Amino acid sequence: MRKLCIILITLHGLIHLIGFIQTFKITDFKMLNHPISKVIGIMWLLGVLLFILVSVMYILKSEFWWLAGFIAIFISQILIILFWQEAKLGIIPNIIILLACIVACSNFYFNQKVNEELSQLFIEAKYAASPSRNIQELPLPVQRWYNSSGFLSSENEIIKNVYLKQEVLMKTKPQQEIWYKGHAVQYFNIQQPAFNWSVALDMNPLIKVVGRDKFENGKGEMLIKLYSIFPVVNVKDNDKINQAALQRYLAEIVWFPAAALSRYITWESIDNYSARATMTFNGTTGSGIFYFNENWEFVRFSAMRYKDTDENAQLKEWIAEVIESKVINGIKIPVEMKVTWKLKDTEWTWLKLKISEIQYNVEEMPVANILYK
Repeated sequence: MRKLCIILITLHGLIHLIGFIQTFKITDFKMLNHPISKVIGIMWLLGVLLFILVSVMYILKSEFWWLAGFIAIFISQILIILFWQEAKLGIIPNIIILLACIVACSNFYFNQKVNEELSQLFIEAKYAASPSRNIQELPLPVQRWYNSSGFLSSENEIIKNVYLKQEVLMKTKPQQEIWYKGHAVQYFNIQQPAFNWSVALDMNPLIKVVGRDKFENGKGEMLIKLYSIFPVVNVKDNDKINQAALQRYLAEIVWFPAAALSRYITWESIDNYSARATMTFNGTTGSGIFYFNENWEFVRFSAMRYKDTDENAQLKEWIAEVIESKVINGIKIPVEMKVTWKLKDTEWTWLKLKISEIQYNVEEMPVANILYK
């Protein structure tokens, strides 16, 4: 799809050469019947150059290619109106390119929104301090997991923030057979529990979906948009989404075991290989069970979680399972996982994710350009 767009923009731009060539009589070729002034002839050449610029910026994945596209379309449309009889078919590629520019513009502002939120989280994480407990206060299976993760060997550095990138596969309904591919970035504030997760998903070559899931100040929020324009889901200021977002944060502390020491989380041993964690932050409470294997590696998280947020929403079992773990930056963490809803009549594995990059205590604000990968 990307290649077709580049070809269309380039060819449409080159067609504008006709007006320039005819104006300055570079050849005997003649296609436009009306006389063309030199000013208009220069406009035809400007159209060529602008569309070539748009094509190059698009190839280079510039965030602002759409801006040059709007200008190019404006110039082109003026010329089409002036030479309507011969050039009217040019309106078709102009409309197609215009739609692409509108989507790209919406993508840009979606990214801006996410990056503004990340900037705020980054500042809060940089200066925040959260009381933590001694490892001896944790239940034995949690202590063993914490120790086996290798975090103690990292000199007990205080983890303030985490930034990671993921490759994702997603299904939007239980009966779906095809996995949609996408990529995501996520940022965590550890001292004052918060996260911001943004994802771009290719439903098919024509349909693109972007989403942003976040938890901050004890509140959850979910936003999903088609083409970054049309809201499909926009939920916030809801107790159910608040609890669900908190439980997601709780499940994902397996990527930064230091959070297990947070005073916001209380632990209760269930048996030798499992423990229940209950987290309370800014008026929102949620819990889940962590399961470990005989090597004290984390293998599964289970919670009763709200799948929906309407008034009739019921708690469903939500399970995050480890497919593969690796040592990264000296800490053993799950790098590949799958997430499943246990529904009344079926189990719906709706998400598979693989961490492609993870950084602890990033010094510069992360940038979430997920739409320009």
